[in-house]
Amino acid sequence: MKFCAAAFCLLMGGAAAFSPRPATTSSFVAANPALVLPTRESGKFADAVGAGSRKSSVEMVAGGAERAYGQEYYEGVAIGPPPDLPSLLLHNRIVYIGMPLVPAVTELVIAELLYLNYESTTDPITMYINSSGTTTADGQAVGFETEAFAIADVMKYVRPPVHTVALGQAFGAAAMLLSQGKRGHRFALPNATIRLNQPKSQARGQATDIAIKAREVAHNRRTTCELIASACGKPIEAVMEDCSRVKYLQPHEAVEYGLIDEVITNTKSLAVEPSFMSQLAN
Repeated sequence: MKFCAAAFCLLMGGAAAFSPRPATTSSFVAANPALVLPTRESGKFADAVGAGSRKSSVEMVAGGAERAYGQEYYEGVAIGPPPDLPSLLLHNRIVYIGMPLVPAVTELVIAELLYLNYESTTDPITMYINSSGTTTADGQAVGFETEAFAIADVMKYVRPPVHTVALGQAFGAAAMLLSQGKRGHRFALPNATIRLNQPKSQARGQATDIAIKAREVAHNRRTTCELIASACGKPIEAVMEDCSRVKYLQPHEAVEYGLIDEVITNTKSLAVEPSFMSQLAN
């Protein structure tokens, strides 16, 4: 009888061991002695959790997913960065060339011209030129004449007229682009400097390669002079002679040469005044 009672108790104890029951925190801590939990008496754990949840809920209610870390607000309105200047200029149909004519500059200028062409086929485009052409200011070659030819071709390709304005410097290929503006709308600011010169070769390598490149440079020189001669109404021979050496032109001399049409001192001479200028005046 005692044996049966003992067997019955062992059987019930084993069944209880295999039956599901919820695990308690004390049993979990006992099984993991390295784990230390804050006590309920201190209240720090509950206060920290409650404060964190309240803070996160306030942020979600105020800004939701649109509120980024560090975003500034004024009277409930998000303050974002101002529009970049090239976008403002492009919005007012202004293209600015302020660097030597390297491929990255050519890509941007052509993209802007094509965009403005499809935005409006009648409103003029104003191109401001402050560039040393395909060379640096000290004469080191950094680009190819084909960069300037690409821009000149697109200036004639787009339907809206392109007005050109020289400021600072317009050297070499940049002077050629200045002359490619619409006749009667080629301008220069009073202290701009315009320079005519022939392209420089970047040929390196064997003698045959240099000779091939020299023929290409001579062809590019003639193409540049033909474009300038056509824009200025001068014979090609006269322009090629002027470009054989460096020739500097002050704005009034450029008018006499036929490279530009007028020297301007303010935007009143331009066909279209940028809309943001009137906003700044208010």
